[in-house]
Amino acid sequence: MALETAYIQEKLNEKFGNNVLNFEMSRDIFSFEAAPNLIREVIRFLKEEETLNFHFLTDLAGIHFPDNDEEHQFSVVYQMHNWIENVRIRIKTFLPENPQTDTITDLFLCANWMEREAWDFYGIDFKGHPQLKRILNMNEMVSHPMRKEFPMEDSGRTDKDDRFFGRTTTNS
Repeated sequence: MALETAYIQEKLNEKFGNNVLNFEMSRDIFSFEAAPNLIREVIRFLKEEETLNFHFLTDLAGIHFPDNDEEHQFSVVYQMHNWIENVRIRIKTFLPENPQTDTITDLFLCANWMEREAWDFYGIDFKGHPQLKRILNMNEMVSHPMRKEFPMEDSGRTDKDDRFFGRTTTNS
């Protein structure tokens, strides 16, 4: 029997109730949101529940949404894969302005570098991470360069416009 999205949703609702929401098919991947305080437990459940078998973390990424309200400024997106049934899912959790969530490095060793990258570029703090430090940028950096509050280029340049990259600019 193939693993159906309705079954995945039913199992998640049964276990987590209203803390998992906004289920949808998005570009052929079953997607949903999870409450930030339970994201680690949702990931664990998807991995350890015998009938679900999401044993592979494909990706973990940070995103900055500067136009959202304060409680939804940042997001961490997890993509998991059930190799037995060849089913992929996407789990999103939204975080406030000073983003912080639990690490999943004890569940998936590959999350180590992915969480470090999200910290390095977006400043998302993964509580309990064994070595949360910069991975690609210099340790001396005090900012997180993928946050959209930082301009991409020198403000004197006329050939690039931050508006085209989702960044707003203020005129002096």
